[in-house]
Amino acid sequence: MNVKAVRAERASATRESILTTAERLFAEHGVQVVSNRHISEAAGQGNNAAVNYHFGTKTDLVRAIARKHAERVERLRAELVEAIDGPGELRDWVACLIRPTTTYLRELGSPTWFARFTAQVLTDPALRAIIAEESLASPALAKVVAGLNRSLSVLPPDVRAERGDMARQLMIHMTAERERALAENTPTPRATWDDAGTGLIDAVTGLLLAPITTS
Repeated sequence: MNVKAVRAERASATRESILTTAERLFAEHGVQVVSNRHISEAAGQGNNAAVNYHFGTKTDLVRAIARKHAERVERLRAELVEAIDGPGELRDWVACLIRPTTTYLRELGSPTWFARFTAQVLTDPALRAIIAEESLASPALAKVVAGLNRSLSVLPPDVRAERGDMARQLMIHMTAERERALAENTPTPRATWDDAGTGLIDAVTGLLLAPITTS
């Protein structure tokens, strides 16, 4: 292997180490309290400016972490969408929202930080747009949203939007809470990520179909 290839391989390994370390620190402590210098030190980089050199700003680093996971999640979602026969039922489309994440977290093994990282980013007004931008780039997710809207067309638009926000919070924070419990080796309501996905699908489907109280 020539010198150029060795340097490229070393740079790739450094980038991966920084990404993994940053994701863990962001997940465990929050994005704003973790500095690029802290990440460089925790990743074992002698140069405290390593994060800036390889990624640029903290926003660029957060985007790189999100994209690291997005490709596999998108493939899993596309497979589920492709398997739906005809217009699909509401539960089918809810499963297309939830299963890709829970399946991916199962595939990653333990410990994972992806769910808590996502929850931390989405609570930061300055960074949540990154996750939204990545979501908008997902063709499979666009099909899921269209399927959900068709299935919920009987709901008034404002109610549909409100319940969509509720469902999003439930999906994000329940997966993050389970991930935290697994990392701390504390009991979880469901034995596996697949079981947790089933429970979330049940809950979100029920939330979306709940009766509407009118004044």
